[in-house]
Amino acid sequence: MMHRNPSRTLVLGVTAALALTTGGAAVAADRPVRDRVDRLLARMTLDEKLGQMTQAERQAVTADDITRYRLGSLLSGGGSAPSPNTPESWADMTDGFQRAALATPNKIPLIYGVDAVHGHNNVVNATIFPHNIGLGATRDPGLVRGIGRATAEEVTGTGPDWTFAPCLCVARNDRWGRTYESFGEVPELASAMASIVTGFQGERLNGRASILATAKHYVGDGGTTGGDDQGDVDLSEAELRKIHLPPFRAAVRRGVGSVMISYSSWKGVKAHGHKYLITDILKKELRFSGLVVSDWNGIDQIDGKPGFTAEEVRTSINAGIDMVMVPHEWKRFIDTLRAEVQAGRVPMKRIDDANRRILTKKIELGLFERPFADRSYLKTVGSAEHRALARRAVARSQVLLKNDRDVLPLARDGKLFVAGKNADDIGNQSGGWTITWQGASGATTRGTTILDGIRQTAAPGSTVTYSKDGTGIDSSYKAAVAVVGEKPYAEFEGDRPGAMGLDADDLGTIERLRASGVPVVVVLVSGRPLDIAAELPKWNGLVASWLPGTEGRGVADVLFGVSRPTGKLPVTWMRSAEQQPINRGDGQTPLFPYGYGLTYRR
Repeated sequence: MMHRNPSRTLVLGVTAALALTTGGAAVAADRPVRDRVDRLLARMTLDEKLGQMTQAERQAVTADDITRYRLGSLLSGGGSAPSPNTPESWADMTDGFQRAALATPNKIPLIYGVDAVHGHNNVVNATIFPHNIGLGATRDPGLVRGIGRATAEEVTGTGPDWTFAPCLCVARNDRWGRTYESFGEVPELASAMASIVTGFQGERLNGRASILATAKHYVGDGGTTGGDDQGDVDLSEAELRKIHLPPFRAAVRRGVGSVMISYSSWKGVKAHGHKYLITDILKKELRFSGLVVSDWNGIDQIDGKPGFTAEEVRTSINAGIDMVMVPHEWKRFIDTLRAEVQAGRVPMKRIDDANRRILTKKIELGLFERPFADRSYLKTVGSAEHRALARRAVARSQVLLKNDRDVLPLARDGKLFVAGKNADDIGNQSGGWTITWQGASGATTRGTTILDGIRQTAAPGSTVTYSKDGTGIDSSYKAAVAVVGEKPYAEFEGDRPGAMGLDADDLGTIERLRASGVPVVVVLVSGRPLDIAAELPKWNGLVASWLPGTEGRGVADVLFGVSRPTGKLPVTWMRSAEQQPINRGDGQTPLFPYGYGLTYRR
């Protein structure tokens, strides 16, 4: 497939920028951002401003829709990809949408958003990094910043210019299905890992491979009662500020370009309609100058009934939301918001403020000068350099929790038996938000499974035997590794209100290994701590691998001692599910405390 010449991309972009005229005077790219925004706003009709405030799902629009309705943004929801799902197809798709936007009178480019939450995870064969809970275990903001930079390069090559990341939630109840999207249970850890914002955006938004970052979900989504996804945060304002606000403050200080509002409520009031949280605290107190975006159909939850209403539209906009993600009913949203403005229920001042924020970020990103995919970065998608970075991150994320009689590190020249449903499954080890929204088991994308990594790291001539369910092992093996844990899930599907232990298949696999009499090391692939206290005395070793992504050799590096384990628990590990929620300093006795992690003595 022929790649667009990068110099051609730049020429087209400059032409688009210089085409914006006021009274015949060009709005040149070298003029101050505020001046360029003022001139644009002076030319824009109400319909153009409403279009800029609308974000539609790419499958719900045509090129003609983009031009006719002056749409300001598109997104790919989880799993929404072109066919074939290749980097080149992504670039072709986004460029086509962009050409439609540039056919509008003011030639305002689109900003295209994706959930690149652990790498460019919608794209087949992109580098999939560990989910945030594993990155929190590394305690390494510099490493996390580098992951943001690598992700930005892969995103840039394929066309999008906005990622709905990082998730800066502070997960306080491991029953919550989005626990793995959290860097950890304490605000200082999530605040430190806000370094990924600088990785995504660069030191300035207009730099090479700079994409807009999104601090989400504002605010308190990790603190809902019972760990209920999209539930209610029943905390005092002092507690909300102490636990859940600091990571957003850190992101704002780093110049994060956008903030996404949480589906959750605070004391019964949905955050999407909470003017005090959005306007008074975020925009005024924290001095956030970027754009506030809703979550997927988030405004529809304000009154608790299906189907958004005029009241929900005006409530959300007046509360301070600047761009509304209305994936499919975007036309009705535009019509409804227009009626609310014309009736005086949403002031033009609010509409202009929203547009000022949106246009400012588009200009600062350089979209008017460079609206198309920078295909010089296509070669970075799934590159060896990025995969090496991911492997290093995986190794740094491993937390050694038990190591009786120094069963680890394993001898590279030993006879080893490997079992478990997560040993040879790239989909399981990558988790949710991988290629599709919920993720899936199996060979969903290219990568190195943990079993592959073990085989590649073991010495030549050594024996590595694999059986998924553990059958076939005997006492001749020096050790057995059981790679077990969770299967992929994401929001909605991930909450665990009941049991939180291993399933019967995993327990059966481990028991078959134990029956052979050889030492057993359990490697847990999971998005949260699991209820394993009753089983732990039977195991010789335990490693928390979290959701490592596509580079399973990083797990093997630690198992064999190529890398020493340095990971520390980003969350408190429960003795039983009945302890949930359990967090540092709450007076409960955990199985392993926050910050726990062993290393090798040899």
